[in-house]
Amino acid sequence: MKIKVLSLFPEMFAPMHCGIIGNAVKNGLIDFEVINIRDYTLDKHKHVDDYPFGGGAGMVMAVQPIADAIKAVDPDHTYRRIYLSPRGRTFNQSVAKELFQRENLLFLCGSYEGVDQRVIDLLIDEELSLGDFVLTSGELASMCVINTVARFVDGVLGSSASLDEESFSDNLLEYPQYTRPQVFMGVGVPEVLLSGNHAEIAKWRHAKRVEITRERRPDLLKKED
Repeated sequence: MKIKVLSLFPEMFAPMHCGIIGNAVKNGLIDFEVINIRDYTLDKHKHVDDYPFGGGAGMVMAVQPIADAIKAVDPDHTYRRIYLSPRGRTFNQSVAKELFQRENLLFLCGSYEGVDQRVIDLLIDEELSLGDFVLTSGELASMCVINTVARFVDGVLGSSASLDEESFSDNLLEYPQYTRPQVFMGVGVPEVLLSGNHAEIAKWRHAKRVEITRERRPDLLKKED
């Protein structure tokens, strides 16, 4: 899978070279690259923003640097171009699976008051949002999306079974997990998990998934009605 990110703050992507995703990048399972938008500005002072027409607070990222950066890294439009924005389609596990099928993804991270609308109208395929809140820039949002999508790449996780019963698969949240010690601060591990009866364990885990989902996210169960 190939992933490119356009950002004014490439240094924010250091976490992408750590942990599971970092190993996937290191081992060539994910081709990951961050491009500094500022490298493409024609302004002699390296400015990438300007005051908004019509007035208003803050600054707006200009068309020229973004457009030239996109054209340089994706000249034939082979990447799905995504802009992280509170106005976008809400990102979830289903959207992550959809994006995984695209193989080539390009993320544009906005800053300040956002980007000139013409960037979106002319060069972006889709706007995505993490939810009903606002961040100072799109870097954190893009990393969340990339991390979620990358987990579907074969070999990234230690076992493909990790995807089967985690939260949001089958519209259910994940069951509780336990490890040693068997008793901690007087609280023990449920006996069924120590029984060795895999059928009963599977039944218990499914019941717990339904119970937790009904308690915390009943809206997910309604999707199955």
